[in-house]
Amino acid sequence: MKKEQKKRSAFRRSLALIISAALLTGLSAGCGGGVRAERNAGSLSYEDAEAEIASMLKKVRVSEVSNPVLDIYSDEVSEADALADISTFPITVSGSGDINLEIAAATELSAEAPDDWINIVAQEFNKAGYTLGDKRVTVSVRKITSGEVVTYMNAGAYQPQIFIPSNEAWGKMLKSSGIGTEELTDRIAGNTAGILIKKDVYDKFIETYGEASLSNVLEATLAGDLIFAYTNPYTSSTGLNILTAMLKAFDEKNPLSDTAQEKLLEYQKSSPPVAYTTAVLRNQAAKGVINAMVMEEQAYINTPELANYVYIPAGIRHDHPVYTFDYCTQEEKDAAKLFVEYCLGDDSQKLATEKGFNRHDDYVSQDPGLDGTGYLTAQKVWKQNKNGGRPIIAVFVADVSGSMSGEPLNSLKSSLVSASSYIGSEHYVGLVSYSSDVTINLPIAQFDATQKAYFSGEVKNLTDGGSTATYDAVLVALDMLAQKAKEVPDAKLMLFVLSDGEQNEGYSLDRVTPIVAGMQVPVYTIGYNYNDANGELNTLSDINEAAALNATSDDIANQLRNLFNVTV
Repeated sequence: MKKEQKKRSAFRRSLALIISAALLTGLSAGCGGGVRAERNAGSLSYEDAEAEIASMLKKVRVSEVSNPVLDIYSDEVSEADALADISTFPITVSGSGDINLEIAAATELSAEAPDDWINIVAQEFNKAGYTLGDKRVTVSVRKITSGEVVTYMNAGAYQPQIFIPSNEAWGKMLKSSGIGTEELTDRIAGNTAGILIKKDVYDKFIETYGEASLSNVLEATLAGDLIFAYTNPYTSSTGLNILTAMLKAFDEKNPLSDTAQEKLLEYQKSSPPVAYTTAVLRNQAAKGVINAMVMEEQAYINTPELANYVYIPAGIRHDHPVYTFDYCTQEEKDAAKLFVEYCLGDDSQKLATEKGFNRHDDYVSQDPGLDGTGYLTAQKVWKQNKNGGRPIIAVFVADVSGSMSGEPLNSLKSSLVSASSYIGSEHYVGLVSYSSDVTINLPIAQFDATQKAYFSGEVKNLTDGGSTATYDAVLVALDMLAQKAKEVPDAKLMLFVLSDGEQNEGYSLDRVTPIVAGMQVPVYTIGYNYNDANGELNTLSDINEAAALNATSDDIANQLRNLFNVTV
């Protein structure tokens, strides 16, 4: 029972972070400005979608809470409390020696083939029977992104003995945060990060701009000749690398200057939304939404469907430096050195080359000249400018039908209350609940302290009962967004639907699909006890390239943190 409670608690804390992070990042463009994806076939124009909503709402039973509950007792959630248990990041190799070192390894090294180089090397090392004195030395490997290691370590929630990030920026960031690091090698598996441009577009790009440089890519993007997207610099090593390279391109002398920040703000106004994983970038590319994107070279080499793209190295190298820490014992440090020596051996390096590493050895890092504090500042600069200065208008749509009774509804309520601690006061938030009918619990308003207290109070006051009129509620929420957008015309619009399954009353998904597509509002769905990859919640999110999450999977916290911009 305690284990289940802990898992649910971790989920609730993570969901709170993810929802708020999505609010802060604005992962998809909404109403007003920005780059919009091509509309789905059969969708309406924005104006026609508004008119259709007005017509359809005549058949929807809607009520509004006249005196919303004001909650003045909700507590803030600390970063450490909001982090999921580290066990949600899987151990991919388990050691059992007298001295066993845990390695926090970047995912391109510690995932499934072909991204499993460190796993194979660790297994072979464990079999080899290395010893220190009379003690057998082994290693365990945890698959976790470099950015998440830094987040957890800075929060005091994780202490591995060895850290192998993608690039040196993360080591510098830990050091600047006061965590004593010792670099054992600056390269354990050579790699680069860079930009992919579709071949036919690349030829035209070179013809117009002459040189395949990042500054020219940015210029072409601003001119509308490229649609270039990058990944979240808080979790993605490539995203952080390219972000700092962009800032360097904006101001060669000082990447953190006001000039660089102003140019980043201007760039973000028209650029595609930041993607939360490279998988999202590949999907966007396959659909023709983008024609240029960031990626590590090793991933590019191992992705056959990207053969029609040209790879251009950029930024700093991704050579996977290895760190140990001051809190480790001398025995652990000596054992770590044994493992590094093994990794640098001929057999291990030959395997690394076979796995797609150790290419472009002639490429020299384009160093932005930042120390750890500089990289941390760059992340903050991006956070302040990522929406192009545009606020977000969001509506949470909560399923309170009878099937949500008990743990699903309790989890939903706890998640939303926690999320309210992370929503910035510059954004606008509303709340809708539904069963057979639809209730506007809280009209959209700026999320100041008063609106936040009302939001918390109304969420805690939700009760269950009735059928599931999901798309009636979606229409009500879309209408609320459209009306508020007229007051805040340059805002990004978002919709969050939290439910445990399919609609069984009111309008159908097919009926609202062209409206959602026409409105271009991303609909993020969080499913409770819902595990249907082809289900309606997933389809609803797919309309405008949003995320569909399953709240019952064992690794939900990991999924949630990776899916959105976690660190706020």
